Amino acid sequence: MSDVRRVTVTGERPYDVVIGRNLLAELPATLGKSVRRVLVVHPAALATTADAVIEDLRAHGYETFGAEVPDAEEAKTAQVAAFLWGVLGQADFTRSDAIVAVGGGATTDLGGFVAATWLRGIQVVQVPTTVLAMVDAAVGGKTGINTAEGKNLVGAFHPPAAVLCDLAALESMQPFDFVAGLAEIVKAGFIADPRILELVEGHVDLLKDPVAAARSEVLLELVERAVVVKAEVVGEDLKEAGLREILNYGHTFGHAIEHVERYQWRHGAAVSVGMVYVAELARLAGRLPDDVVARHRAVLTSLGLPTTYRGDRWERLLAAMRRDKKTRGDLLRFVVLEGIGKPVRLEGPDPTLLAAAYAEIAEGATSSTAISL
Repeated sequence: MSDVRRVTVTGERPYDVVIGRNLLAELPATLGKSVRRVLVVHPAALATTADAVIEDLRAHGYETFGAEVPDAEEAKTAQVAAFLWGVLGQADFTRSDAIVAVGGGATTDLGGFVAATWLRGIQVVQVPTTVLAMVDAAVGGKTGINTAEGKNLVGAFHPPAAVLCDLAALESMQPFDFVAGLAEIVKAGFIADPRILELVEGHVDLLKDPVAAARSEVLLELVERAVVVKAEVVGEDLKEAGLREILNYGHTFGHAIEHVERYQWRHGAAVSVGMVYVAELARLAGRLPDDVVARHRAVLTSLGLPTTYRGDRWERLLAAMRRDKKTRGDLLRFVVLEGIGKPVRLEGPDPTLLAAAYAEIAEGATSSTAISL
């Protein structure tokens, strides 16, 4: 597969999301000639990939530094951000210099946030290496870190200069990590593009194999379609004033699971359960027919993603949802569907309705079975 797709995200600072294989050559052209210094931020597991990026940038004349950060959500802390600010300061980074973030969604969130806050904003190029980061975290300009009180509560809107989605990077992913990222692609199908659901349903076995999927035209099309959905939304609403909220489908409940589980769940696994929860919520509110709720469960289960959660955590989940950044005052807000491709906002649903939807996804177990997934 040699096809390269480009999706332009419009707005005040338009940029391209490039999707293909072996995209390293795109990086120098993206950074341009005005950049002198580049900091490549990466987790330890991607040291080899980062070294290749650093070597290539140095060969093109950039003064390039590397900074290793913790893996996954452990990277998204004020302490790690402060470490990177220190690296930038010691290397005399100016407003015309740049950060390249190589890694999953946590790394791209962190790299984007540090770029947004250093000198009130320097250029960042996102090089996502997971499905989740390619279709969600690295695209759209939302950056952030976590606090003890919740996920992504500190952040900034800071569009990247470009996003380079090199599908070859996905071949080394663990199967469940890979599949967990597909939850965000499925989300895009439910909120905007039914063809995504058809492609997933028709290629389940392929999509469970990271190597085969990463080399396929199917995944290329799925990633492109999911990016197009996000690009069209964020191009109109960068700062989540209205339309962009539809991208949070399944996330209010999903983020609550992540918080309660102290971020030991994969984001995609939590969002998978979250989508079934809001589908049940919409059904109970008289908004969504039974067959669409059933399709949620069928698509996600076929991929091996969870659709239930332990039944003894309601009060803690509710408290976490009330702290969610999508809440306004004490008013809980959910994105629900009135049909496939028809997202709407549900504000302040009756507490008994919320609890009833939870009962529909509760597994009744005393211990979670998905933590190790």
